[in-house]
Amino acid sequence: MKALLIDGPGKVRVGEFEQPPTDVEGRLRIAVQAVTVCGSDLHYFLEGGIGSAVVREPFVVGHEFSGIVDDPNGARFGLPEGTLVAVDPAESCGGCEWCLAGSPNLCPNVEFAGSPPVPGAMREFFWAKPSNLFPLPKGFDAVDAALLEPLGVAIHAVDHAKIRLGCRVAVVGAGAIGMYLLQVARVAGAGEVHVLEPLEYRRRKALELGADAVHSTPEELLQATEGLGAEVVLEATDSAQGPEDACTVARIGGRVVLVGIPEGDRFSLTASQVRRKGLTIKLSRRMGHVYPRAIRLASSGRVNLRAVATHQFTLDQAPLAFSLQAARKEEIIKSVIHIQPQTPIDG
Repeated sequence: MKALLIDGPGKVRVGEFEQPPTDVEGRLRIAVQAVTVCGSDLHYFLEGGIGSAVVREPFVVGHEFSGIVDDPNGARFGLPEGTLVAVDPAESCGGCEWCLAGSPNLCPNVEFAGSPPVPGAMREFFWAKPSNLFPLPKGFDAVDAALLEPLGVAIHAVDHAKIRLGCRVAVVGAGAIGMYLLQVARVAGAGEVHVLEPLEYRRRKALELGADAVHSTPEELLQATEGLGAEVVLEATDSAQGPEDACTVARIGGRVVLVGIPEGDRFSLTASQVRRKGLTIKLSRRMGHVYPRAIRLASSGRVNLRAVATHQFTLDQAPLAFSLQAARKEEIIKSVIHIQPQTPIDG
């Protein structure tokens, strides 16, 4: 089948991929419809890996995706052929200490689509466990369904944040996850949401999505809050500076949730600042079982799911999508790769 393959740092192409027969047992075949490009996909493209997850051979990325059930066995699970589904990319073991404690995102045995060595979804067909498939209500299309995964990441992070009704929240980084964080924080009861983002076009988009104020530097944000900062800070950048900026704009006694994956897989903090402020710092990884909540939230209209999907591409155009999104050109926030259509799509 046709797929997008990463051969190593900076090397991406469309080629042929063969699914190992042993990987389809107990799974349903899904005709992949839409895959959106995540920041972690870009780390594999630019750096060839994230920590110990390293691309060692032509590798298929992609974990934010939707598809149509293309398997007669789907009816046994209430998923007849032709059903549009969102696909949870994480297959946790279900039996370890962390799964049993309700944290499947921390499962050490997890198989996560698009994280080496588990091939991802940027290909024509994908085989998924029925329990990882979520049918969509009327009004959802394939792009909406794919975007439920990053929305779920934002929901999980906001759960960690423990936002109190009416508190001040700062979002550091206005990429796709940051755009969802600001909206979910508002739904969760934030009384004021500030966004820290160096790129003007992303600050503009954040205002459109409900930010009370946007700032290009931590100093601007602190000045706007009379030097106090925010009680809750949600960081979603790909920069090693992001966590430090998050701690800088956090209020004394505040809570900081780090969601982003920094370039080079490392960041540093000024210990005296963190200690003297008495900050609580929590790192958020992927998400738990939040797809049903993401679907309800998107259905309610209180989150603008499509606002981040700024550019559209076919599978054949996917290498261009990766290059543009990595360089943040053309006011791009998130690319959508349409797997099935092979005719050019105007972004």
